[in-house]
Amino acid sequence: MIKKQKIKSCLKKLTLISVLLGVGVWASAHAQKPMPTVAQIDLAKYLGVWYEIARKPMYFQNQCAKNVQAVYTLNVNGNVSVENSCVNQDGHVEQAQGEAYVVNAPHNSKLRVSFLPESLRWLPVGRGDYWILKLDANYHTVLVGEPKRKYMWILSREPHLPEEVIQEYIKYAQSLGYNTSDLIHTLQTEKNN
Repeated sequence: MIKKQKIKSCLKKLTLISVLLGVGVWASAHAQKPMPTVAQIDLAKYLGVWYEIARKPMYFQNQCAKNVQAVYTLNVNGNVSVENSCVNQDGHVEQAQGEAYVVNAPHNSKLRVSFLPESLRWLPVGRGDYWILKLDANYHTVLVGEPKRKYMWILSREPHLPEEVIQEYIKYAQSLGYNTSDLIHTLQTEKNN
């Protein structure tokens, strides 16, 4: 009787270990898959104001309480000027100025963004990946991420999106291997146009 209990206990432990190893192998294999991007981006159409609909948590946006948006414009050297803003918990507007560099021209779907002071942006350090993963044909809604699947944003030309559109973009992010359980849905107090 004691031998049967020991054998059952060992089998349960082996089963649990097998399941955990299988999940670990699946997760690491899934995370190692190459991250697909949109085939081609017309930068002129992509420029302008984008409202944040949802995001993965990240330290540099911890102060943002609501009304997160980004404005993209073409600068004199052909790169994209980035102006991010949000309203913090105290009701003050926080802003960050940066510059984005296309790294896969002429496709334009992979950029690197630097928020270093302008005099230091020439350095090849301090740049984050900004990959365009899903974009509708009208350049109205976009999913932006990076290959390690740590950061992700859903952006829109309007401050609010229908829930079914948000869910479509979340599901697509999940299909790419993103964990969306910690997704932050951004509070936008402006009304749609």
